[in-house]
Amino acid sequence: MNWRLAMPELAKSCRVIVPDMLGFGYSQRSADGHYSPERWVAQALGLMDALGLAQADVVGNSFGGALALMLAIQRPQRIRRLVLMGAAGVDFELTSGLDAVWGYEPSMDNMRRIMDVFAFDHTRITEDIVRSRFEASIQPGAQEAFAAMFPAPRQRWVQALASPEEAIRAIPHETLIIHGREDKVIPLSNSLRLCELIPRAQLHVYGRCGHWTQIEHAGRFARLVRDFLTEQ
Repeated sequence: MNWRLAMPELAKSCRVIVPDMLGFGYSQRSADGHYSPERWVAQALGLMDALGLAQADVVGNSFGGALALMLAIQRPQRIRRLVLMGAAGVDFELTSGLDAVWGYEPSMDNMRRIMDVFAFDHTRITEDIVRSRFEASIQPGAQEAFAAMFPAPRQRWVQALASPEEAIRAIPHETLIIHGREDKVIPLSNSLRLCELIPRAQLHVYGRCGHWTQIEHAGRFARLVRDFLTEQ
């Protein structure tokens, strides 16, 4: 679970809600087999409504960063502050790492290769981590759902997750952008571009870090995000 280290630290000063999006993790699968950014954004808004949250801080990682951008653009009044970490959301050339992640087919060897793509420090990839993620990927319906989300050719899904640059320029929120310098999944250039586009953005780049900022620099990440969300 990508947020297992960050959640308890952030929960010391914030209410933390970590949903599985439709089709991911242990969430329900789409009854009609259809997945789209529009449906995921609607789910996020529906969750906020169900919990009685008129406004929230939103932290989006990777694919979730693209959804966080869409949410901020479509419903700016529902967002207080925005955190984007290794975020998609602008157009870029599909990386071999992202292509491998989206094309994952269940096996222990394939999961081990995917984990190596995510992390800069491969010593963090223990057999327990590989096995737990592999077992999650073979839950009933999990692979069928994942395969339906981003079938080849996959460049089109990068574009489907991208928001128009003029809409990104209009985002009014204080925004913290975080990226791992050695990220092989989402290029650092994405965050550089987002920092250029969003008027009230700040950017923090971690060296010796892949796509797992919240794991590889867990303490620093939690302090940075907590300070950003709680500053006056």
